[in-house]
Amino acid sequence: MSVTDTQPGFVPTGRTLGFGGTIHAEWVKLRSLRSTWWVLGSLLAVTVGVGAQVSSSLSFDGVPGVVSQDARQDLGVYSVTVSTDFTALIVGVLGVLVITGEYGTGTIRSAFTAVPGRLPMLWAKVLVFAGAAFVVSAASFAVAVPISVGLLAGNGVEVRLDDPHYWSAVLGSTAYLVLVGVTALSIGALLRSTSGAIALTFGLFLAAPLALSLILGISPPDWAQNLMALLPSIAGKLLFSYPSAQNWVDLSAPSPDGSWLSEPWQGLLVLIGWSAVLLTAAAVLLRRRDA
Repeated sequence: MSVTDTQPGFVPTGRTLGFGGTIHAEWVKLRSLRSTWWVLGSLLAVTVGVGAQVSSSLSFDGVPGVVSQDARQDLGVYSVTVSTDFTALIVGVLGVLVITGEYGTGTIRSAFTAVPGRLPMLWAKVLVFAGAAFVVSAASFAVAVPISVGLLAGNGVEVRLDDPHYWSAVLGSTAYLVLVGVTALSIGALLRSTSGAIALTFGLFLAAPLALSLILGISPPDWAQNLMALLPSIAGKLLFSYPSAQNWVDLSAPSPDGSWLSEPWQGLLVLIGWSAVLLTAAAVLLRRRDA
């Protein structure tokens, strides 16, 4: 009499993974990646470190006349959000890796097997990534603000923390980082290539404004300036700029005179539009293409 060992096989249960389970699975995948913690740690370190360095080196010494409180608030916002353009690229890299990493390793096929509808997996990725980016970005500014305010006070610049415009700019910077990350994730879903998606993200947020500035020259016509203002990085500056008449430190901020975009909510709508269009295109192609 012989005994034959048999291995238990997978038996379909007829039940699909719910959206709550999909979100939990995406959270497990995100926090289990070492790159996630390195990138988010870099975001925290750069925001706090650069904010502290800039705050310790700025003052109004040598500025003639009486400095208005708006100018002090403007300088306070600039000091704490000065690293946002760079940290946006850090968040963008993580947004790309969230989805292209699975294509690179082939685990995306397992994910599609667990979630045959595919789109719930994409929405879950966006929600989990956006939540993590928001929490870490907000925590970074929560650390950077008191350090910046203290260092500026030591330089004779008293920043008032009861100013709602100050906090709306800080919150706007957080929203900008989240939306840049979601846009990068959408580009990653479209291209499926880590290097290609990172190059396109950097080109959109970093190279495109510089290239257009070189092409259009120092004094471009109003229509050209308005078209440039629709770029996500230019529109995003409205979210983390202090709404005062003078630009003390940021000469690249959009001018409100004759511009299509002059309010933070308009810049927010432009950024949401970029994210929505790219995410919709990614969702459509995700359903149509093979894994």
